[in-house]
Amino acid sequence: MIETTIYWQPENCEDNILRLVPLADSHFEALFLVASDPLIWEQHPTKDRYKREIFQLYFDGAIASGTAFLIKDKSSNQIIGSTRYYDYKPDNTSIAIGYTFLSRQFWGGQCNKSSKKLLLDYAFQFVDKVYFHIGSTNIRSQLATMKIGAIKVNEIVLDYNGQKQLHFEYVIKKGDWKN
Repeated sequence: MIETTIYWQPENCEDNILRLVPLADSHFEALFLVASDPLIWEQHPTKDRYKREIFQLYFDGAIASGTAFLIKDKSSNQIIGSTRYYDYKPDNTSIAIGYTFLSRQFWGGQCNKSSKKLLLDYAFQFVDKVYFHIGSTNIRSQLATMKIGAIKVNEIVLDYNGQKQLHFEYVIKKGDWKN
């Protein structure tokens, strides 16, 4: 079998609603302006991510991953959030999507669904399963994930900078994905 390298930060990832742009160091200030709204983080495990020093840790991890994206509204070119792939497991033919946040003005519309569809369509070219790990108190994200067809399969504890947090694990299998 020939091993191929998968590039998990593709260029030109867009539809008629959003454009996913590979995250770069130069995006920090503009993205922090979006992230500095405390209400974005009220259901997330890291509730103080709106603070500059805490957001810096999130952003540095996103840059280091080499798999993160800036989310831009296509009609206005406005930066509205971020998302990324993580936890690629070639032996399990799986990857996870997460660390996603959106500006509140884009909640409840098509933006979350659009970003997930773009990422899922790309991922399913290479893997058979995509996982989502959502904080146990993040009801909004749990419901949004189930709306796109993910099924809860596990409860796990994840460590965020030394803090143990209960998360629910959801999965979408390639054969079940209705893009």
